[in-house]
Amino acid sequence: MQKIDIEMIPGGASPPPIRVGEATIAEVAIAEEMQYHPADSAGSAQLKAARALVVRELLRQRAAQLGLVEADDAALDEGDAAIAALLEQELDVPDPAEADCRRFHATHAERFSEPTRLKVRHILLPAAPDDAEARDAGYHQGQRLIRELEQVPERFTELAQRHSACPSKDEGGELGWLAPGQTVTELDGALQRLPVGLHDRPLASRYGWHVISIDARQEGRELPFEQVAERVRHSLREQATRRALRHYLLALEAEIGVEGIALDDDGGSALMQ
Repeated sequence: MQKIDIEMIPGGASPPPIRVGEATIAEVAIAEEMQYHPADSAGSAQLKAARALVVRELLRQRAAQLGLVEADDAALDEGDAAIAALLEQELDVPDPAEADCRRFHATHAERFSEPTRLKVRHILLPAAPDDAEARDAGYHQGQRLIRELEQVPERFTELAQRHSACPSKDEGGELGWLAPGQTVTELDGALQRLPVGLHDRPLASRYGWHVISIDARQEGRELPFEQVAERVRHSLREQATRRALRHYLLALEAEIGVEGIALDDDGGSALMQ
């Protein structure tokens, strides 16, 4: 299905008007909606915003056809009760069978496992990403602190309280038990690969340099199906709901008619968040 990227219209001309049936999606409405659709460019945000408004207008018009809202009501919001009533009435999403749940768990056991957790202390030496002088100074300070700690590990609390720019300094740099995703991206993967003990060089993040000590490690483990059955069932039902919603919206697009833009295959993703 062809997708029209508003950024790519030749000559910088205004995009064609977007219509859903007889209704027009106003440019000002798209501009207001863009704040809810962060993207790597203004054009991408504009496209996402326009598609979201098209989805809501399709649902509004279908809800009006079924008498769930008045025909001249304003566009629906994602949280509108009429959307829930409409989708409850129109979407047929069967509950997954236990055999399917067990098969999905066996194939994706890592998704339902207890993650590896690390007990971490750190000393944050602040430096902005674009401040080369501060980054260089922070790295060398981190090296000096590591050399001191290699000689006297018991000084970690003292040095954290004296030098760290993180609020954890009041706890001697203690971050507690961290699972994947609980710290900034730059550190997240690196921490998982570190052995227990003081790391021998500072680690970088957007905030500066981190002197890191891994004090303990609890390895992740797979959980039996019986412990995660509801999570597995929820995952499968969510997948089925996404598929059903995608087909439903594409069918509404064909029935009601949309001009000026095409829904992508995940046009209703905002409704699932």
